[in-house]
Amino acid sequence: MKRKRYTAEQIISILKQHNPEGRKNRGLISLMRRHQWHLSDEQHANLMTYLADYPVLQALYAAKQELVRFMLLKMLSARRAKRKLPAYMALLEQLGDGPLRALAKTLTSWMEAILAMWRFSKSNGITEGFHNKALHH
Repeated sequence: MKRKRYTAEQIISILKQHNPEGRKNRGLISLMRRHQWHLSDEQHANLMTYLADYPVLQALYAAKQELVRFMLLKMLSARRAKRKLPAYMALLEQLGDGPLRALAKTLTSWMEAILAMWRFSKSNGITEGFHNKALHH
């Protein structure tokens, strides 16, 4: 079964709405799909220069980067998990009010598994599958 790259599709869809020419720029789409820490300084500067003209796309990119950081959290103490939860919930609310409503709904339905992933070093297969899917889409 072929895996869909939902984030890329959503980014292209939003690019079409806000900059029809941007969707043809494969380099731009590639930069937007990557984790921020995988961009060179030059790539990051180029992306930020482009996004400065498109606040909606800039907000989408920032939300995606924040979401990825949450998905990488593991083995948090209960106290630290409680501190992270309000920011995570605020991000889901932000996503739910924008073009990524479906993603926000999915993440909300997976709340228990995500919190378990934060708290424990070993997770079940379902949580692990979701973790991989969330990071690569």
